Amino acid sequence: MKYHVDYTKNTPAYLQLYHQLRQDIVNGAFAYGSRLPSKRLLAEEAGVSVITIQRCYSILCDEGYVDARQRSGYFVVYREKDFFVTGASRQESGPLQTSKDTHYTPHNGTDSEFPFSVLSKTMRKVMLDYADRLLIKSPNHGCSELRYAVSCYLSRAMGIIAEPQQIIIGSGAEYLYTLLAQLFGNNCIFALENPSYSKIAQVYTVSGIRCDLLQMDNSGIMSSELARTPAKVLHITPFNSFPSGITADVSKRQEYLRWAEARDGFIVEDNYESELTVSRKNDDTVFSLSKTDSVIFLNTFSTTVAPSIRVGYMVLPKRLLAKFEDRLGFYSCTVPVFEQLVLAELLDNGDFERHINRVRRKRRQNMR
Repeated sequence: MKYHVDYTKNTPAYLQLYHQLRQDIVNGAFAYGSRLPSKRLLAEEAGVSVITIQRCYSILCDEGYVDARQRSGYFVVYREKDFFVTGASRQESGPLQTSKDTHYTPHNGTDSEFPFSVLSKTMRKVMLDYADRLLIKSPNHGCSELRYAVSCYLSRAMGIIAEPQQIIIGSGAEYLYTLLAQLFGNNCIFALENPSYSKIAQVYTVSGIRCDLLQMDNSGIMSSELARTPAKVLHITPFNSFPSGITADVSKRQEYLRWAEARDGFIVEDNYESELTVSRKNDDTVFSLSKTDSVIFLNTFSTTVAPSIRVGYMVLPKRLLAKFEDRLGFYSCTVPVFEQLVLAELLDNGDFERHINRVRRKRRQNMR
């Protein structure tokens, strides 16, 4: 039997089946235009109710993988070239318009706004499920529920394999920049893209870090600039760097990794807004390409959920865990338990990824 439900898992049956079907669609087991099994047939095969299959198919419809046709069934409408546009098209459209006062696209009625109804429903659920625990102080590196949920999300969405203990939760990107400055110490030189988001240099400089600005060309930081800098830490925004809009191609990302390996250095991969960036395919992150445990991956929920959600996370390479614990392990987590558990629930139940896919689908439609 191909489709099955593992009742030893906490994941609802409809979500287990959804993930199995989505994987088959993406892998081409169900070609474009092909018909999915009927709800009744799939229910019998998986040993679940027709209602369960209905919920599973509804999610696939919402995310643009299949289309429901009256009295005909469900048909696959997913094509990779429809889900993503070429890198050239993104470059031609220019950099994303970003507020001077924030690192993220403004959420004033834009298509990236997270549905408030979903957010409020999740908040109510968390309040009922966790009750008094919401009043307890968070563990220093973040709640285990959110660290685990982020670990699973990164694995399935970006191919990043990281254990929960590698994930540090903090109140936004700027706070995490501060932690990195303290981790490496003010005798360290950080190399930054030029131009880059101004607050990166501001935070590092006020923390005592010397910043070396490296000029860029159309593929990323120029090779000659990488060769000349004495820096041991390279802070990059490889996807749609602000304000240039430049995306580092795969050759440049590999060059960054060779740079780090040659001088036993580290790369800070600032992944802001890449989840909402439309590209031809899911580009490999620098973290996932690394074979030398030299990349620190950094992201935030401020742009994908709401600017008021001041929650970010960074994934440390394993060889930095002991150093981080020794130097900074005493810091209390700056994010309330309530917000952490809400985000964990959104990641676990699929609402976060459904939102991401809705935004991508809307942007695809707007480009036609």
